Amino acid sequence: MSYLRALIFCLPLAVFPGLAIAQTASVAFGAVKADPSQPVEVTADNLAVNQANGSAEFTGNVLIAQGIMRLSADKVLVIYKTAGENGANAGIERLEATGNVILVSGPDAAEAQRAEYTIDRGTIVMTGNVLLNQENGTLASNRLEVNLTSGTARMAGRVKTILNPNGSD
Repeated sequence: MSYLRALIFCLPLAVFPGLAIAQTASVAFGAVKADPSQPVEVTADNLAVNQANGSAEFTGNVLIAQGIMRLSADKVLVIYKTAGENGANAGIERLEATGNVILVSGPDAAEAQRAEYTIDRGTIVMTGNVLLNQENGTLASNRLEVNLTSGTARMAGRVKTILNPNGSD
């Protein structure tokens, strides 16, 4: 039985030698490391603020810019940190983007159905039909976690790419 499993796994690789499928993969992301402490600029068609839960919802052609990083989506929910003793705004905790999400940093671009940007950690987790386009190729997966401060990314959940064994495009 284990011979049959090995044959089923290896047969597609023998027939399609450029095809690579894995569960996780680590890749570089963005030509320059980003700085998550920079101001976040948000542009959108509409804004709804909820004072009760400390959130703001941007809808329609949302574009978020922070340094060299750009994130666009149909809708972005901004969730603020819990206010301090004096009731002052304690900053942004995270951004939740949904619908046609596109993340661009330097020459790299990723798209997905959803993204969550945790500001303090400098990480963006993208989920749902993730497609990462880089200069040397394209990768697809279910999940992409980008670390903006280190300029690295990790893909997980049925990672797929085409590898060219001779090194040409």
